[in-house]
Amino acid sequence: MGRDLPEHPTLFAKYAEALIGPHDDIQLAPESSAVDWEAELAVVIGATVRRASEDEAAAAVAGFTVMNDVTMRDWQFRTKEWLQGKTFEGTTPLGPVLVTPDELPGGVRPALPISCRVDGAVMQRADTSDLVFSPVDLVRCRGPGGLADRPRRPAARAGALVVNPNGQGRH
Repeated sequence: MGRDLPEHPTLFAKYAEALIGPHDDIQLAPESSAVDWEAELAVVIGATVRRASEDEAAAAVAGFTVMNDVTMRDWQFRTKEWLQGKTFEGTTPLGPVLVTPDELPGGVRPALPISCRVDGAVMQRADTSDLVFSPVDLVRCRGPGGLADRPRRPAARAGALVVNPNGQGRH
């Protein structure tokens, strides 16, 4: 990486509105002058777990797919939180195939080549066996509850409360 390895993974959200099909056109944000992309291994969590052991976290991994993490870097780095650069509507191709761990070399810690091409040119080439944090680590990482410990609630819709960093809410 060229720097000290982090103790904890950096997490960010991709809201449902950001996700599109694997062959859909990406909606480039006109307000951004720094669009970037990365091929990512997407972990699909198939069970809710809380305070998961390594074995429980591994069992919660339903499978994997690919994601093109299109990011507005100028918006991402406006603050220490990456969210605003990661969730532009219609920017994140996902899929098209869900592969279960038993189909992969390495299972829940897959060893797969991953690459990103833009207009036919290879822009990124890596291997998932080089990940700093395994998919199992990511399932376990969100404090005592782990990443898969999410309350079940309906998706946000018009009129939902948004809390600003200073604690003031707005509709």
